[in-house]
Amino acid sequence: MTMLSARIERIPYSGFHWKLLLMGGFGYAFDAMDAAMVSFVLPVLKTEWNLSSVQLGVLASANFIGYFFGALLSGTLGDLIGRKRIMMSALVIYCIASLASALVNSWEHFLAFRIFAGAGAGAESVIIAPYLSEFVARRYRGAFTGALAGFFSFGFVAAALLSYLIVPAFEEGWRYVLLITATPVVMLLWWRRSLPESPRWLESQGRNEEAEAIVARMESEALRRGISLPAPAQEDIDAPAPSKERGGLVKNYGVLLGAKLRRITFMTWAMWLSITFAYYSFFTWIPSLLVQNGMTITKSFGYSLVMFIAQVPGYFSAAWLNERIGRRATIVSYMLCGGACALGMAFTQTDMQIMVAGVLLSFFMNGVYAGVYAYTPEVFPTQVRTTGAGLASAIGRLGGIAAPILVGYVYPAFGFAGVFGMTTAVLLLGSAAVLVFGVRTKGRSLEEITAGEVSHGQGAH
Repeated sequence: MTMLSARIERIPYSGFHWKLLLMGGFGYAFDAMDAAMVSFVLPVLKTEWNLSSVQLGVLASANFIGYFFGALLSGTLGDLIGRKRIMMSALVIYCIASLASALVNSWEHFLAFRIFAGAGAGAESVIIAPYLSEFVARRYRGAFTGALAGFFSFGFVAAALLSYLIVPAFEEGWRYVLLITATPVVMLLWWRRSLPESPRWLESQGRNEEAEAIVARMESEALRRGISLPAPAQEDIDAPAPSKERGGLVKNYGVLLGAKLRRITFMTWAMWLSITFAYYSFFTWIPSLLVQNGMTITKSFGYSLVMFIAQVPGYFSAAWLNERIGRRATIVSYMLCGGACALGMAFTQTDMQIMVAGVLLSFFMNGVYAGVYAYTPEVFPTQVRTTGAGLASAIGRLGGIAAPILVGYVYPAFGFAGVFGMTTAVLLLGSAAVLVFGVRTKGRSLEEITAGEVSHGQGAH
């Protein structure tokens, strides 16, 4: 570990970190609101544009097609040209495309703009957690990143609430809610002025003076608030320093798929693929499935709102457990509980049973993400951190693309039981991959994880 990283590790959680949490958290909240808003718009568009179930599934997958390319490109460029620049550019793309999608009059044009909106949202969401986790000491990192992901829940709840109040109330209410999703463009002014570049990334690029200035600013802010800073721990100073060898596009992908990191890389792919497939099998289609099951649009939106509210304790309970039992244990536990709830959902018969099973499923599935967003950046070295996280997220988005389309075929043939039985099986496979091939990250600095079992390809502990 370098002296700079050792200094970051000694800085306690302070106002500087709270500001980062809010800036990144609002980005996640608007990403989630945009994605969730589409699920509430689809039942209306089905009637307005006379869409088939397959066309609905394709529209539901549009965001995830964009997410795939956005996450892939964002992660790669984040390691090559910097985290902050990518985060801000992604927000611009997402807001412009969301605005355009609210103004179209055909499902084909809507599809095109939703793909672009998904690219911006995917690029932004994949960069925030790896970027901001590099500012936080190991003793806070799991809870910080889990809480950061918890802002997704606020976006989903806001989408459900706005859709419940606006979509049924106005003839073209769906356009109004999509226009609202374009408003976060104003956050660019805040981000540009207040967000620093990652000092760990700057140091890995040989830009030591810039990195030093940012860490000194973090230390000064803590001292101004009366927080005493201990000397950097000798064990951190003595730890092996990370490589400063600069990578390129091909080289970074080669590192991820090389002998030292291959097991970790494939594990993150399986983790992201399973949770994203299972999650969007449920949340993208739930308003439409409830309507097709006999509910009115207003009633289905009300049920969905309650299920979305259950995300909030789901995320933040898992964020708390990230530091108590570790990220890997949190992910596996919540995946298994989510699988059990999905299985229960498959056999529901009454509206109340659907509500209870849906609330529990929402709680655990979102809790998984609090673990996943904390865990993924930790298991990759700084030089390929966003590339690794972006690639894993992009692979996961394949599950988001496939899930709504498969549900469009499965539901007419097998009903709720088929949809949620499929979800359970996928979650069980994902939890097995994390349990068997994952590594321990709790209580370890990013450099310690890199220098230990990740770099040397040792087995999980």
